[in-house]
Amino acid sequence: MSSKVILVTGASSGMGFETAKALAQQGNKVYGAARRVEKMAALKEYGVTPLKLNITDEASNKTAIAEIIAKEGRIDVLVNNAGYGSYGAIEDVDLAEAKRQFDVNLFGLAALTKNVLPYMRAQHSGKIINVSSMGGRLVSFMGGWYHATKYAVEAFSDALRMEVKQFGIDVILIEPGGIKTDWGHIAADHLAASAKGGAYEKTALKVAEGMHKQYNGNMMSKPQVVVKATVKAVNARRPKPRYLIGFGAKPLVFAHAILPTRVFDFIMMHAS
Repeated sequence: MSSKVILVTGASSGMGFETAKALAQQGNKVYGAARRVEKMAALKEYGVTPLKLNITDEASNKTAIAEIIAKEGRIDVLVNNAGYGSYGAIEDVDLAEAKRQFDVNLFGLAALTKNVLPYMRAQHSGKIINVSSMGGRLVSFMGGWYHATKYAVEAFSDALRMEVKQFGIDVILIEPGGIKTDWGHIAADHLAASAKGGAYEKTALKVAEGMHKQYNGNMMSKPQVVVKATVKAVNARRPKPRYLIGFGAKPLVFAHAILPTRVFDFIMMHAS
């Protein structure tokens, strides 16, 4: 297995941190990127090089890629892991917050991808791995803006995969289901806060309470399933276009495909 030059975004914590660590332990040259470099200090002992990056800033994107190219002369894999979830009724969520989710989850990802593509085309090889969600294939209750970003990531990735195939570049989607991290609690807190004093408050508080219970329980998959799928995609000679993994992912996507819309809506509205 030949060593690869890899950039992992959102590497300061959680799945990004663990993915960067796992890939470096396999002997790859890994750059872990995040806004707060100090939070990636522990990655150094595994051979990961911390890199300051704000993916919503075009200048920061260009500087980060230029630094990698200057040191390594190539970039083989981009893992677009950075992103966040903010729940709330569409009417309640301020458009500034909705746009921020798009800036981080889609446009930042797209900007960084556009910056690495010229180098991958010149190499006639490369992999773009976008960490999406099963939430890019179906919508949960009160998560409209978050799901809109993930649906967009899915469409972006599908289009890009066809466009860059001629240059020997693979585009891969990682689509996790329920993963036991703080993500669910943060999204639930956003939901409760956004609904305070509004028309959706009673419903939102009930959904938020249900989300907290789900993420405090033992049903969710461990974050390692996402790390494992990402590492598998990096190492595969012919990676799958999609890796649908984790709690609930496959059955829910299947149910969404075959059930009448009103039936699936009812299930999602009463899931918590």
